[in-house]
Parts: sequence; structure tokens; C-alpha cells
Amino acid sequence: MALSSTRLLVAASGTGGHLFPAIATAEQLSDYQIEWLGVPDRLETQLVPQKYLLHTIRVGGFQGRLGLGSVRLMTQLMRAVFQVRQILQQGKFQGVFTTGGYISAPAIIAARSLGLPTILHESNALPGKVTRWLSPWCTTVALGFDTASSLLPRTDSICVGTPVRSQFLQAASDLQELAIPQEAPLVVVMGGSQGAVAVNQLVRQAAPAWLDAGAWLVHLTGDNDPEVDQLSHPHYIHRPFYDNMAALLQRADFAISRAGAGTLTELAVTRTPAILIPYPFAAEDHQTYNAAVFAAAGAALVSRQSDLTVTDLRDRVLTLLNDRERLAQMAQAAGDLAITDSAERLAKLVREVVQIHSTKSN
Repeated sequence: MALSSTRLLVAASGTGGHLFPAIATAEQLSDYQIEWLGVPDRLETQLVPQKYLLHTIRVGGFQGRLGLGSVRLMTQLMRAVFQVRQILQQGKFQGVFTTGGYISAPAIIAARSLGLPTILHESNALPGKVTRWLSPWCTTVALGFDTASSLLPRTDSICVGTPVRSQFLQAASDLQELAIPQEAPLVVVMGGSQGAVAVNQLVRQAAPAWLDAGAWLVHLTGDNDPEVDQLSHPHYIHRPFYDNMAALLQRADFAISRAGAGTLTELAVTRTPAILIPYPFAAEDHQTYNAAVFAAAGAALVSRQSDLTVTDLRDRVLTLLNDRERLAQMAQAAGDLAITDSAERLAKLVREVVQIHSTKSN
């Protein structure tokens, strides 16, 4: 595909929940000249420079009450807006695409001040603070969950789902390196690196009963678990992370997971039933709102971490392992929530907004 003259700045930073949807969308805009806006020492410094020129600025987020810390953050934000304005002007960009979070605030404000179109994607069922505050300044707001529209000050948002990495849309590859028998029930545990320890502790205490029942367990512990070697069993596999998540989830009978928007999208696309344990310290408890969408659809069971005991978790898993019909119904419900062409829809929206603005400017 010939490279067009359209220049787009993508502002996405911090976690996979912000970065993976942005990368998936950028891949659909392969004819665009794309550069990236991020924060030093975050995940984007590892993932982005392989494909795109990365600009980094320092910016924080507003949490808690106003005070001296807020004054410092406002000063930092104003400096960041000035830096982004310079990047946009010097690079002669024609639009900004952002997936929310702290980095989107200076990107949206700077673009607005220069009269450039901004496309904002919000993946969570409860829109973040920046999305709620600054969505009126964006040209278009795209949503991962339709329920989020009622929580925004504007009424013209559009639900496109949340893009996933391309591996999730391809035929499943095998898991030969894990040596799991094809007929064996498989439970996958995904605590993630943030807040995984509490889930990991519950799982390790409940797991012997699942293993005794004949299940295999792949436990992704994250890289911050001091008790990672506490459980040993031939059918128990623990790793900090696993690269081929698409194949792992397609093979799994069900998952035990946090409820980040990106993770839920992957569960939906792979039609994986789940027991969801929302991360209790997520900003404004947004993971509980995400999980509620899946619970209402019948795709997942939800337990608050503060209410969940080892016995509860043990028995829930054993019940699901013995109820193939219910797992099939949950898998169908998860699949019904999936929007598999989300990246294409979002890229199409970006093209339309940038094209309309370019036409008006000429």
C-alpha cells in the first residue's frame, strides 16, 4: 500500500489496556505516517519504537482531593500541553488519536488549541476522568462498551468495541510446549502484574482440589509474586506471563481473571467463560463496571475480592468443571459480546474524521 501524506499522532501510554488497542488500530492505518506520544519508562518504550517514532513527555494523573500535589500536576500538565503543541506543529500532524488515560489530556488540549481533529477511544464501561472531562473537546468519541455512553456529557459517541492484538483473530496455534493433554480440562488464571498477588494466593490454596479432580492449571502469576514457588504439581504450570495468549484462551475451558477492558475483549473474542475478580484498587472501581456487563450477558461469574474466600473459589471452579452445558452457554454469551472487527471500525472512523477536517481546511 502506498504511503499517504496523512500524518497522525497516536497518544497511548501506560498499560496494555491502552496500548494494545492503539497498536491494533494503527496497524489498520498502515498507509498513514504515524508517530507516537507516550511517557518515559512505561510499557510503550518497549513496544512502540520497533514500529513508530516515539515522543515522550512527563505527565501524571489526578487522584484524590485537590491540594499541593494537584498544583504540581497542573503545572506539569501545562508544560506537557506546550510540548505536545510543539510536536504537533513541527510534525505538521493532521489529527490525534488517543485511547484515554493521563497522556490523552495534554494531547486533547493541544490538538483543540490548534484546531486539529481528535478521536478518543474509551475501552471501559465506566469512562475515565479524562474521558468524562475532555470528551466534549474531541471531534469523536468511540466506546468499547455501549453502556458507557450514558455516563458521558455528549450524546454522539459510537460503540465500536475494543481492538485486540492480531493474534486473537487468527486460527489457534498449538500449545505443544505446555504438553497439556487434548482431553484434559484446562483452567487459565490471569491475575496480571497489577494486583495479582491476592488472586494468586487464593488460587494456590484452592487449586489442589481442582488438580485432584483431573484439571490442568496454567497460572500466569505476573512478575511481582514472592510466593510463586509455593505450589508444585505435574498438572500445575506457572509462568510470569505467556506470549501466545490467544491460543491459550482458545484452548481453555474457562479463565479466572481480573476485569480490565482489554482482557475482557480477549475473553469475548476467544469465547472463553470466566470467573472475574475485579481489581479493587482500579481507578473509580471501573473493573467492577466492566465485569457487570459480562455477568449480565451470562458470560461470566463475578466475585468481589473482599468477599471471596478460598472455599468459595474452590467450589465455583469445581461446579463449572462438572457443568459442560453451562460452560457452553457462557462461551456462547462471551462470543455474542465480541466485536471482532473493532480495529477496522475504529480505523475507518479515524479516516473519516481526518478526511472531513482536511476537506474543510482546504
